[in-house]
Amino acid sequence: MTDPSAGPSTEAILPRKPRKAFLVIGLLVAAALGVGLFTSIGTNKSTGPPHQGGPVPSFSAPRLNGSGTVQVPADGGGGGAPAVLLFFGEWCTVCKAELPPLATAIRDQAASGGALGKVHVIGVDSEDSRATGLAFVKSRGIGFPVAFDHNIAITSGAFYFEGDPYAVFVKGDGTISAIVPGPISVAKFTAEEKRLIPSES
Repeated sequence: MTDPSAGPSTEAILPRKPRKAFLVIGLLVAAALGVGLFTSIGTNKSTGPPHQGGPVPSFSAPRLNGSGTVQVPADGGGGGAPAVLLFFGEWCTVCKAELPPLATAIRDQAASGGALGKVHVIGVDSEDSRATGLAFVKSRGIGFPVAFDHNIAITSGAFYFEGDPYAVFVKGDGTISAIVPGPISVAKFTAEEKRLIPSES
């Protein structure tokens, strides 16, 4: 038996060493919180990255080939106006070959006065200087409005795209009908446009 008058034992007053299990759990929780913090930056928690059937991200940017601004959905993809957003840049080799036939088809559609001519086509030029982007747009025969996205706030920020080209087809109610990554042919472009117009389906 121990003598109660001898006071507390030395074992009782020594500080306890933290258990390894608690240290491991603490590290895991801290890591999970850190990952959650960094992956949530720039993410729209309600909708996430743009996707088929979801809303088109709204944006406003200076117009590269003209004055004023280019706005979505005000200029297209909302209020009953379907739209196609074409993402490109002078630095993109594929874009250089893709755009001239598309620009010609878009001009022909507008001149015909048909239903496809009422689809708003909007370009987004990314990572170019204003002078380079403007020269590129002119050299490819592009007449539709082009948003100046030199800092990729629209391309990578709002749309989560890595690189170009991309084509986003938007219904008149502002929902995305299709997202086409990579080069797109005139035939595919026209087929996706027709899906935006009920009478053309």
